[in-house]
Amino acid sequence: MREFLESDTGFYYAIGVFTIAVFCVGLAALAIVNPDGVGSRELAGLVGGFVLFMLVYFVSVTVHRLEGGDGV
Repeated sequence: MREFLESDTGFYYAIGVFTIAVFCVGLAALAIVNPDGVGSRELAGLVGGFVLFMLVYFVSVTVHRLEGGDGV
């Protein structure tokens, strides 16, 4: 695991996965604390925007890796 995190690309992937985990925990907490607080339309927009953001993030990391800019 340490070898994976020593490279720039591995670190960026780990940060992306951590961000997704925090987002999911936040959504679960929102559903538990206030189940009627967010409508389905707003929730779909929030999740859709986050998915697009993460898609761009992972594509950028992949392009960085393919360019050979791993920093190792």
